[in-house]
Amino acid sequence: MGGPAVRVRLWDGSVLEPAGDAVGTIFLHDPDAMWQILLDADLQLGNLWVEKRLSVEGDLATILTELFRHREPPSWIWRLVPRQFIERRLRQDRATATDNARHHYDVGNDFYELFLDERMVYTCAYFPTPEATLEEAQVAKLEHICAKLNLRPGEHVIEAGCGWGALALHMARHHGVTVTAFNVSREQVAYAREVAEKQGLSDRVEFVEDDYRNIEGTCDVFVSVGMLEHVGNDHYAELQDVIDRTLTPHGRGLVHTIGRNREQRLSRWITENVFPNAYPPTLFEMKEVFEPRLAVLDVENLRRHYALTSRHWLRRFQAAERSATELAGERTARVWQFYLAGVVASFEASTLELFQVVFTRVGNDRIAWTRDYMYGTESDGHV
Repeated sequence: MGGPAVRVRLWDGSVLEPAGDAVGTIFLHDPDAMWQILLDADLQLGNLWVEKRLSVEGDLATILTELFRHREPPSWIWRLVPRQFIERRLRQDRATATDNARHHYDVGNDFYELFLDERMVYTCAYFPTPEATLEEAQVAKLEHICAKLNLRPGEHVIEAGCGWGALALHMARHHGVTVTAFNVSREQVAYAREVAEKQGLSDRVEFVEDDYRNIEGTCDVFVSVGMLEHVGNDHYAELQDVIDRTLTPHGRGLVHTIGRNREQRLSRWITENVFPNAYPPTLFEMKEVFEPRLAVLDVENLRRHYALTSRHWLRRFQAAERSATELAGERTARVWQFYLAGVVASFEASTLELFQVVFTRVGNDRIAWTRDYMYGTESDGHV
């Protein structure tokens, strides 16, 4: 594991001490647990924790952060697997994409309400200060996106992968736009439609239960927050085709996605237990979404904001552990606790990044001359 500052206590009471001060202790409760970690730590560390054959003393997320910072490349077993095989598993046809999304998101809205904010925003927040509440930071994130897009009343927005609808509703209510939002999760679409009805926004926001590849019509703004991870790196050109056929000549858009600094598959434990076929791209890989028909205007990395966001989620989930167990069963509750701790660790250790990319069509000169429009110092932002 590369020599992390973590103490390991074995089943017979013996202890392996790190070179420096330990941030916590891992307990291995049987010899087979040790061999499983040695052969494939990427998969087995989470499995053993869920099965209670591994436990920790200290903060789970902090221990995982230390492990991730020192983690060596994928095990020799997976280095023998041809790259083509791994990529093939990441292809997302319509049926597979729908099944994968429902596997994750249709666990039940009550389950997500245990740890998300009141608007049910399940993507990276934007903290004006580290002391801001999760609710404040999620509203700030919605507004941060709207500011980057320079929304104007009367414009039409298409959103691909809308979650529980918070961004679409925020754009319509506070920026006077109409929104058509697409999502393959039945649970999320039903929830979003209900909220839109309660807020009196059903005439300005339409939630469509469908795959992004079936999007039709035109829009002034195209936005996708937290969907690219599920598109599959074999389908980025298809997403570009969708944007190209829907975006008006002077339109603009934003893609918000978890990413990496080097090409690497997502943890097998996550893809097998939480996010089937998910893949966080590098910025280089994302060129397939934009080039040659779209031009990138702005890139921002919000990694530290996601680390803090997931810390909030983990604390809330741990406080509601009993309710989570009652709703989904003990195994699912433990899977999610380990998953959320792993999300914290991945962003704190910078093994994952969070990219926001603003784009427009190639050759479009009707864009802001400076970024002043984001801060309210330029009346229109277009030239």
